[in-house]
Amino acid sequence: MTIRFDDQVVIITGAGNGLGKSHALDFARRGAKVIVNDLGGARDGSGSSGDAADEVVSQIKSEGGEAMANGANVADYDQVAAMVADAVDKWGRVDVLVNNAGILRDKTFAKMDLEDFQLVLDVHLKGTVNCTKAVWEMMKEQQYGRIVMTSSSSGIYGNFGQTNYGAAKMGIVGFMNSLAIEGQKYGIHVNSLAPIAATRMTEDLMPENVLQLLQPEAVTPAVVFMGSREAPTRQIIAAGAGVFARVVIQESPGVFLPAEQRDADHVASAWSDIANTDGQVELQAGGEQTMKFLAKAAEAMGISLG
Repeated sequence: MTIRFDDQVVIITGAGNGLGKSHALDFARRGAKVIVNDLGGARDGSGSSGDAADEVVSQIKSEGGEAMANGANVADYDQVAAMVADAVDKWGRVDVLVNNAGILRDKTFAKMDLEDFQLVLDVHLKGTVNCTKAVWEMMKEQQYGRIVMTSSSSGIYGNFGQTNYGAAKMGIVGFMNSLAIEGQKYGIHVNSLAPIAATRMTEDLMPENVLQLLQPEAVTPAVVFMGSREAPTRQIIAAGAGVFARVVIQESPGVFLPAEQRDADHVASAWSDIANTDGQVELQAGGEQTMKFLAKAAEAMGISLG
């Protein structure tokens, strides 16, 4: 199978460097018309410049592809809406959105200003929401769309000094879960990437020999797959160093406590059973948890839900 994007239009945010640049080049080489979005700010989000996006566009065009640069700030919905309008004016549609833009403002929570917490949320989480909102109705109308979020192991599992980043990245997973359900009948598939790569976001966090293993190009295949017609939906794919894995959030079977034992003391006593992962399952929607709990309670109480 050869994945192609001929006649498709792809928007990639934060595409002037690192992962976004790698994604943009691969989509373009596979026939996509690419909007290379990048505010051109520093790693902490300060400043702006169009140089990085322009360079990526130049490289795509030099290889025979089609692309245009855009400097919209993803945290500003009006700028994002204008970016989408420009794409539609030029190419008529948007088929794929890759939400990649992000910043870092790492500190321990005790030392972190709330302004830094909010800014990271604004860029990562609200920026993802803004870009998705701007293309959503169009994708519904054309009965097709592929949206790729960028989450992180820092959100899924936690990481020291990244409460702001982790909160934003796990928020993106929650956004994806519900959005994928809403988009399914319209042919819109929504997935998330959890990458590890050597970029300017990570360059001072790891030794050089490790960084050599973590080139962005080793992550991009997962994004291109999630942007393709063959993409699944509502999945988290972790990628780095050429390794690809599916991340799954599961729930233990649970324990029913009768009314006379329904207190914190009995929860504490039953904790080892509550936390027992034998027979745990992956739920596909919040309502499935409700039905699971009701079924377990009804069985224990000898009542019928019918």
